[in-house]
Amino acid sequence: MRVISYNLRKNRASGELAALADRYSPNILCLQECNTIDLPAEVGNLHLADSTHRNRLGLAIYYRKDRFTALTTQTFALKKSMHDRVAAPAHERLIATRLVDNVAKREFVVASFHAAPLTALNSLRRNQIRTAHEELSILGPGLPTLMVGDYNYPIFQRKLGNKVNQSGYDLTLSDTRTYTRYKFFRGHFDLATSMGLAITNVETLPQGTSDHMPILVTATYPDEQLMQADVAHHVPHPGESASMSADGVDFTI
Repeated sequence: MRVISYNLRKNRASGELAALADRYSPNILCLQECNTIDLPAEVGNLHLADSTHRNRLGLAIYYRKDRFTALTTQTFALKKSMHDRVAAPAHERLIATRLVDNVAKREFVVASFHAAPLTALNSLRRNQIRTAHEELSILGPGLPTLMVGDYNYPIFQRKLGNKVNQSGYDLTLSDTRTYTRYKFFRGHFDLATSMGLAITNVETLPQGTSDHMPILVTATYPDEQLMQADVAHHVPHPGESASMSADGVDFTI
C-alpha cells in the first residue's frame, strides 16, 4: 500500500491534494492542519473516512473505496502541552481508521498524528506517541498498524526510536528531511511508526506551499514480502514451469 502524509500548514496547501493523488496514486492520504469544515468528500479517487471535529484545523484520513472498506474511525485527545492549554489550537491530535484490505483479505489500522509543537518538551511528545500507540492497539488489537504524521521530533530521534521499539513499533524516517522553513529547525519532522508491517520505502516528495514536505510511505505485510522474495529467488526444477508477474503482467517461464 502507498500512504501519503502531509501537514498543510494551516490549510494553505489544500489546493495541492488533487494533484498529489493523481501523480502518486496513494491508497491512503493522511492530513494534518487541514480545514476540517471545508474538506471535500472526495480527493481524486480517494474518499474521506472522517476528520477531527473539535478543532477547525485538524486531521483527516482519505482512502480508496475500491481497495478498502472502512469499518470505524475514532479521534483521540492526547496529553496537552502548555501551548495547547494557552492557545487551544488542537483538542484532538490523533485520528485512526480501521480498514479491511479487500485485496489482501485482512484488516489493519491507519492513523494520522500531529504532535505538540516544538515549544513543548520531547518527553511530552514521547508521551503523546506512546499513548497514541496504546489507543491504536485498542482500536485494532493485534492488527497491522501504521501511524504517520507530523511528529515535531527533529533531534534525538535515536532515543525516540528506542522508546518506540520498546512498545513493539518501528520508527522509519524518510530519505531526506521534510521541513526546511527555518534555518535552525530543519530535519525529519514527518515520520512513520508501524507494527506488523514491512516499510519498504519512505520518500520525501517535492515541497509545495506548506512548510512541510509530503512523505510517501510504501508498506507491505511481512508474510507477503517473504512470499515475493521466495518467488523471486525460486529456481525451477527441470521441466517445471514457474509463473511470475512483472508490472502487472503475468507470464510463464
